[in-house]
Amino acid sequence: MGQADSPPKASGQLQDLPGSIDLLIIGGGVMGLWAAVKAERLGIRTLLLDAVRPASGASGGLLGALMAHMPDQWNDKKQFQLEALVDLESEVAALEAETGLSCGYRRSGRLIPLPKPHLRPLAERRAPAADENWRMRDRRFSWTVRDTSPDPAWLSLDACAFGLVEDTLAARISPRGLTAALVAAIDAGRHVRRLDGLVVRRLLPREAELADGRRIAFGHAIVAAGTGSFELLAQLGAPLPRPLGSGVKGQAALLEAEIDPAQPVIFLNGLYVVPHEDGRIAIGSTSEDLFDDPHSTDQQLEALLRRAMTLSPKLQGARVVERWAGVRPKAIDREPMLGPHPDAPQVLALTGGFKVSFGIAHRLADAVLSPLGGPGAVVPDGFHLSHHLQVAKGSV
Repeated sequence: MGQADSPPKASGQLQDLPGSIDLLIIGGGVMGLWAAVKAERLGIRTLLLDAVRPASGASGGLLGALMAHMPDQWNDKKQFQLEALVDLESEVAALEAETGLSCGYRRSGRLIPLPKPHLRPLAERRAPAADENWRMRDRRFSWTVRDTSPDPAWLSLDACAFGLVEDTLAARISPRGLTAALVAAIDAGRHVRRLDGLVVRRLLPREAELADGRRIAFGHAIVAAGTGSFELLAQLGAPLPRPLGSGVKGQAALLEAEIDPAQPVIFLNGLYVVPHEDGRIAIGSTSEDLFDDPHSTDQQLEALLRRAMTLSPKLQGARVVERWAGVRPKAIDREPMLGPHPDAPQVLALTGGFKVSFGIAHRLADAVLSPLGGPGAVVPDGFHLSHHLQVAKGSV
């Protein structure tokens, strides 16, 4: 589709908005960017709109931890995430080769300290489940319970009073590195055009209306506008008694310290300590359902920093070079929200997944593009937009 009509790149010029497009992508976060890259590879004439600029919201954060679900009580959701996390390695390699940019990816593994006695037997029971479930093609990943910290300067002995878990599946990525590479791949292509600073205020089954009143018709539209997606999708079909989703605020910080970037991620009770390739360490994150200012940091972040420095002696005295806050999209049933709207099949959701987006966005993009000739992917029933709509209606 659209291979002969390849308009030049632009950044919000009023006169450049086309009257119609084969595929309209609303939102340039990690979800929308992956969808745009995949659309470029399929040769689909596409317009990517962002209200500000790509990755200006939660996708421009600091953390980048790529964590798997627990290996026991296996289900289709965990299988989907496993396959996405493993495939991300080759997706990133291809993107880096295409653009010459680093995404800061490394399968670094993860350490989970066990500070209380009841955690040890629970962790030990999960090891056989990892042997059974954490496998894909010829890849095998482990969940091993150890007695003490492998590096007390990185993970303190005091934190591991009853041992620790070491897993080899976890990885990390630079959110800003990945999104910059995705933008570069889009801008180097022929079929996808970006326009920044344009807000979609109303969505119809075949048309989007911008905040300035202009309209653009589309063959298909992908709604990947973060927390703004829920209101846009709710405009289609009958009114809903409950919102389709909400925003969850997260706070994080970036520290500067002499840390081997190969060190594993540390995770404990919602706290992540993530070493990156540039010698900096990301600390995060909070999960706040109630907040006044989505972009300010406060004592909740300071408490995370104190916890991190207790966990890792290497971080004591490290300089904080950035504090960050942003709001991530949480769908009403917590899982990613994907696929066609039952009352407007040309409109496709690609949002939610507030905790797992960076690890699975590439695979969700494949799934949502299947009506346009993409490779597709079998997704869990709970991911489908139709499921979330039923929850919002009180039918589930």
